[in-house]
Amino acid sequence: MHKKFLSVVFAVALVFLTVAIDPAQAERRADHVFIISFDGGKPAVIKQSHMPNFMKLAGEGATTWVANTIMPSITLVSHTSMLTGVSPAKHKILWNEWEPDKGIVQVPTVFQVAYKEKLSTAMFVGKPKFIHLYRAQSLSRFSYPAYECGTVASIAASYIVDKKPNLCFIHFADSDGAGHQYGWGSEQQKKAFADEDAALGVVMNAIDKAGIADSSVVILTADHGGHDRTHGTDSPEDMNIPWIAWGKGVKKGEKIIAPVTTYDTSATALWLLGVPVPEHFDGKPVTSAFR
Repeated sequence: MHKKFLSVVFAVALVFLTVAIDPAQAERRADHVFIISFDGGKPAVIKQSHMPNFMKLAGEGATTWVANTIMPSITLVSHTSMLTGVSPAKHKILWNEWEPDKGIVQVPTVFQVAYKEKLSTAMFVGKPKFIHLYRAQSLSRFSYPAYECGTVASIAASYIVDKKPNLCFIHFADSDGAGHQYGWGSEQQKKAFADEDAALGVVMNAIDKAGIADSSVVILTADHGGHDRTHGTDSPEDMNIPWIAWGKGVKKGEKIIAPVTTYDTSATALWLLGVPVPEHFDGKPVTSAFR
């Protein structure tokens, strides 16, 4: 009788213990995920530009230079897929400017999914059109401080050191503007990429200063490439983007062979943070990049 009673007590205790464990915490692979997007980041031009910070992370991390964006390959549509985990057919953001009358994206963003799990979230951007992605109860901090990458990086860095967000998106716009004005691959665009690389260095220094480098994953990517002074087609020049993971649990020096699409970024971020990936997501975690 005594043994039976103890068995019942143990079983009940096990049930309570199982309930008490947060599944997200139990499966978490990283405490902090930083998604950094280089607007118009055509892989061929990035490789030709002076970007020592970018290339260092690419060399030390898991990398593909032939990930793909979505059609149409334009900034707001692509970033919406990147940050909602779904195709344009589902998120229905098909315009490319800040148009207040069109309202906010109607599907949950990756920030909203993480926020519901009581994770801190932040977004720092260089274009006002990202306001279309600012859903209620999704972001601990939203900031559109300026177009210039140096200002965006400075504001983001201060926040990272102070608040140590679990999920943070940072957008650098300069390279896209230079591409439209001077052409993709122009010396002016290469200079813009170099400026963004310096901004990346500011962000990486902040992650280190915050004491969270060992528990973070940084994803470097882009929304689209470009040709001449434009983009938006289904040509490889416009569609191919870099996708690089660096940090905790990442396979060092790994060449990612599996196909990667921009909406896989959200799925990967949630998977790393131990948050279940919603069933409606088109994106899948890029698990081959991690140990």
